[in-house]
Amino acid sequence: MSEAQTITGDSGTARDLTAFQQNILVILSEEPRYGLAIKRELEDYYGAEVNHGRLYPNLDELVEMGFVGKSELDKRTNQYELTDTGHEVVLDRLDWVLSKYVTDDERAETVDDLVEQQ
Repeated sequence: MSEAQTITGDSGTARDLTAFQQNILVILSEEPRYGLAIKRELEDYYGAEVNHGRLYPNLDELVEMGFVGKSELDKRTNQYELTDTGHEVVLDRLDWVLSKYVTDDERAETVDDLVEQQ
C-alpha cells in the first residue's frame, strides 16, 4: 500500500479521495487559487464544464480532511491552498504511480524526459 493511501487528515484519509479531488490537489500544488480559477483548470483538463455543485462540495471536503486550507480574499471570494499534509498526499501519490509505472530503464527514461520538459 502506498504511503498516500495511509496519510490522514482531520477527518479522512487519502485513500478516500476521488480522482476529482486528487486533481484539485494537483492543481493547488502549483499555487494557491480561488474557486473559479480551480474550476477553469479542471475544465481545461476534462474538456467539459465543471458545475459549481460538484466543485465546492469537494473543496469543502478537502478542507475538512485537512488537505486544503481556505481563507477569505474578500466577502465573496475564498482562496484555497494545500496544507503540508496536502503536499504529502500529492507527493506520495506521485511516488505510488511512479512505483507502478517505472518497471524498467526505458520507462524510467520516459519519465526523466517528461520531467526535463517541465
